[in-house]
Amino acid sequence: MPLLTPTLSALTSTHDPADLSHCGRVYTVRAGVVEVRFPPEALPALGTALEVCTPGEATVTLEVQSQIDERTVRAVALEETQGLARGAPVRSLGGPLTVPVGDALLGRLVNVLGQACDGGAPIPADTPRRPIHCPPLPLAQRRAVAEVFETGIKVIDLLTPMALGSKAAMFGGAGVGKTVLVMELIHVMAQTYQGLSVFAGVGERTREGHELLLDMRNSGMLANSILVYGQMNETAGARWRTPLTALALAEYFRDEQHRNVLLLMDNVFRFVQAGAEVSGLLGRLPSRVGYQPTLASEVAAVQERIACGEHASVTAIEAVYVPADDFTDPAVTAIAAHLDSRVVLSRALAAEGMYPAVDPLASQSRLLDPAIVGQAHCDLAREVREVLARYRELQDIIALLGVAELSAEDQLRVQRARRLQRFLTQPFSVTEAFTGQAGRQVALKDTLAGCRALLDGAGDDFPESAFYMVGTLDEALARTSE
Repeated sequence: MPLLTPTLSALTSTHDPADLSHCGRVYTVRAGVVEVRFPPEALPALGTALEVCTPGEATVTLEVQSQIDERTVRAVALEETQGLARGAPVRSLGGPLTVPVGDALLGRLVNVLGQACDGGAPIPADTPRRPIHCPPLPLAQRRAVAEVFETGIKVIDLLTPMALGSKAAMFGGAGVGKTVLVMELIHVMAQTYQGLSVFAGVGERTREGHELLLDMRNSGMLANSILVYGQMNETAGARWRTPLTALALAEYFRDEQHRNVLLLMDNVFRFVQAGAEVSGLLGRLPSRVGYQPTLASEVAAVQERIACGEHASVTAIEAVYVPADDFTDPAVTAIAAHLDSRVVLSRALAAEGMYPAVDPLASQSRLLDPAIVGQAHCDLAREVREVLARYRELQDIIALLGVAELSAEDQLRVQRARRLQRFLTQPFSVTEAFTGQAGRQVALKDTLAGCRALLDGAGDDFPESAFYMVGTLDEALARTSE
């Protein structure tokens, strides 16, 4: 029996369900929205969790979203409502939904209610619990985002640096290496920072969740991770609240155990879509492009809780789908307003085998600032972008006329740009079992030194293939002498 579903006998041991002074009743059920009537003196507040306790059936968890009159509330279902009947007794939990947190959940896959869904043993009953609705960390308890989060991934560390406690988003479609990049970042957090990872699968397909679970088990990354899933076939309410459950888990480890946490969310756009579905079910008038009128506040409620505390931090890596590649879409702009770094994955680079397929020109970070990473790092990143941008401008001419038709200066730029492009690729630890090539994590100083040397012509006399899928520049140069 799930932990959050007390039996009817447990309910009636204190109060009789027929006594409306202590219990509400289901009034109407419309898809994922349930209206419940309570006595006026027991009307629950907004955000309160409710449980429908039908005799002989599993309980259904609801969350109050609006008050219709002095006796009736309208609640969103966090579980399937099929089989609910009018008149079923409803119990108020007296506060927001709470989920189990702590070490007992490490290595487990749970749903929005914190119940185990991986076929393993139930979560122990004595596990501490935490509400999913919490205010953001007060400013007095926050540290400035200044400690760089070295991912060991050259192209990210160079062009889109991240910091502990910052928020970064990956924009990309299917098949461009997004899941592999996510798993490598989990590996970095566990190995380099002795931190934990919480993965929130919002609107994920069952197949995708199953594959990620198996991949993480096979790569040994599951022991320091927690997977929270609100699958595509679940109710809109479950998908809408999945990020809050993941945040509650991450905040517990940050605040109580003072451990760095990497929070990964895939896909934040599906969280917005679930909110739009809930808004429509609640009868709210839609806003721009059909989105919910509360779009900005819903996104902010999630994003503002991601912060760097006094002793540890929650660092967010989010996947964002861009509808029709329109970056002016209201959902995309609402999410982008809270981000520190934006990593754009390119399908063209993935087709060329340039993994990780990060577009160096479209990706950007507000943390690429002399006050955070230093003036030398900023200048080098600008030079690398200029060289790669010039190479992209000349690609059409090269395709039509060939490199020989370019000026000597442009030929040299193209030569160095191609070496830089290959140097920014690298094998990952999590793909070693499939490629047979050991993963590489490159320190930031080695990345900067390698790019600086290539811009200065240190690799001009070496073949381009020497720089493909290597770690440091010394390793690339040593490859040619073998």
